[in-house]
Amino acid sequence: VQLQASGGGLAQPGGSLRLSCAASGMSVRFNRMGWYRQAPGKQREFVAVILSGGLTNYADSVKGRFTISRDNAKNTMYLQMNSLKPEDTAVYYCNVVYRAVDFWGQGTQVTVSS
Repeated sequence: VQLQASGGGLAQPGGSLRLSCAASGMSVRFNRMGWYRQAPGKQREFVAVILSGGLTNYADSVKGRFTISRDNAKNTMYLQMNSLKPEDTAVYYCNVVYRAVDFWGQGTQVTVSS
């Protein structure tokens, strides 16, 4: 299983970015997949999850601003981030729990600053 995250960068407060997580070795459609983030000096924290049935859940801090989704044909998961805030600055990691094992992407930096 490999996860390749991309799409990070610099955004202004109030701006948007879309992260992608391309998966190989497993199907995004049939597995629980999520996004986590880690800010400097802080623990890695949960951001959003999408279950195999399509149900989604979000951290309170991003609810209403971020949307997790997947494209089964492209075997890719996404995180659409709108109304970005400086406190969203972090390295974002995609994750899948596959056969009871955690797999992580390499992380993509998101910086929100004016």
